[in-house]
Amino acid sequence: MLRSLYIQDYALIEKLDIGFETGFSVITGETGAGKSIILGAIGLLLGQRADVKAIRQGATKCVIEARFDIKAYDMRAYFDNNELEYDDECILRREVQASGKSRAFVNDSPASLGQMKELGERLVDVHSQHQNLLLNKEDFQLNVLDILAHDEEALKLYRTYYNAWKQTERELANLRQLAEKSRSDEDYIRFQLEQLEEANLAEGEQEKLEQEADTLSHAEEIKAGLYKADQLLTADEGGLISQLKECRDALNALQHVYLPAKELAERTESAYIDLKDIAQEVAARSENVEFNPERLDEVNSRLNLIYSLQQKHRARTLEELLAIENEYRQKLSELNSYDERLAELAQQVEAQVRQVRTQAAELTHTRVQAAREVERQLTTRLVPLGIPNVRFQVEMGTRKEPGPQGEDTVSFLFSANKNGALQDVASVASGGEIARVMLAVKAMIAGAVKLPTIIFDEIDTGVSGEIADRMADMMQEMGDHDRQVISITHLPQIAARGRVHYKVYKRDNDTQTNSHIRRLTDEERVEEIAQMLSGAKLTEAAISNARELLNRDIDNQKE
Repeated sequence: MLRSLYIQDYALIEKLDIGFETGFSVITGETGAGKSIILGAIGLLLGQRADVKAIRQGATKCVIEARFDIKAYDMRAYFDNNELEYDDECILRREVQASGKSRAFVNDSPASLGQMKELGERLVDVHSQHQNLLLNKEDFQLNVLDILAHDEEALKLYRTYYNAWKQTERELANLRQLAEKSRSDEDYIRFQLEQLEEANLAEGEQEKLEQEADTLSHAEEIKAGLYKADQLLTADEGGLISQLKECRDALNALQHVYLPAKELAERTESAYIDLKDIAQEVAARSENVEFNPERLDEVNSRLNLIYSLQQKHRARTLEELLAIENEYRQKLSELNSYDERLAELAQQVEAQVRQVRTQAAELTHTRVQAAREVERQLTTRLVPLGIPNVRFQVEMGTRKEPGPQGEDTVSFLFSANKNGALQDVASVASGGEIARVMLAVKAMIAGAVKLPTIIFDEIDTGVSGEIADRMADMMQEMGDHDRQVISITHLPQIAARGRVHYKVYKRDNDTQTNSHIRRLTDEERVEEIAQMLSGAKLTEAAISNARELLNRDIDNQKE
């Protein structure tokens, strides 16, 4: 529960540091004193959007920090799952810079705004007047049933089944779309593949053809060059081979008188053998080279086909063309497998729908039981709140298709009169009646959920007198069961019932207006409640009446 709240440089608050107690507490103050400012600061700790305009004029940033005692609320798992440091005292801090940058901290460790919001919802429930509109929201009504039904595990399992079903449905829809698009492209893909297959391309073919084309295009030049080389090597007179043979013989003749001549002769013999081999290859190649215009036309025609295919498919090499051919072949293969995969996914969707509906039926069963309990509890709680002829009914129906919360539709029906027709609660209840219904709902939920702190922001709007007493009874009862209930109120009947009383007020200095909050002493409480009773002028009758209200509350607590 909330132990302390620190606010610095937020709106009209320069610095505020206040401690809070367990049980039922009240906050009072004149309109515009700053009660809504304090709630706005708490809202930042609950993950609400930050507005740099809320930073106090002249300040560079605002800081809001709250300390909570959470040792009795079994929240360690949340901290472990979010990799946050756990302590029996939880500190939430939010800093908003004038530049617009916002930072969140949990136990002095940086945290995301989502983490702070989720944690804040576990620590504080702030009920303001606009939340009365939730009464007509089906999600809220369904959530009330689930809280009373204690069906968390069943709902968690249902959502697992539901999300899996929706995921498979999306896969099926995407695959159908892909299959339809692919089928519309099938003729094109098949034509392109057939054209490439007819070309009968082979890896490395282009390089060989380009080399052959160069040879055929320069056949006469090549043949003439080879002939000249052959003559230089093999001519009977003056040919390199015959001259090298004579050189070898001369060196051999010197071996018996000049020892180095032997090595030189051997080296010459090796060169002679190599040169004869070269001459033979030159002669053979010369015979093989001839101008063949028909073959040249064939080679150029083949190359032109390859070049045109490369240009068409934007391929730089023959290897890229072969890769494109394989890609087309793979696409056609995938087309053939679509029908099989579509059938598998359709069967999977059918099975998952049955699973979802089975789990939804279990949720419906527990909710129907919870609906009867809601009807009983709300009727019981609303009668003392000045609606003696109340009739309250939870109407349940079935959706055409299961939704994220199940198959159930829920509507809270209400009538404050004996013969009045049951209608949607928000459309027939007055403002004061809606406030009482919401208080009864919150009290009922509080009995089922271990929520540390509940803050009511003027939930007593539209009521007075004895009804205000009964609402105070209910809030006081909520605060008696290890909970902290704080009510911001304008009614003296409710203000007198708080175990602790805080007052919000404004003070002006030479340059600024500042909002403050402080805990009232017993005598200050008498004056504050008397002021609420009498208005601007404080009378002895009002003071006496205030003492009576406070003493009556003390007597009730003793009982």
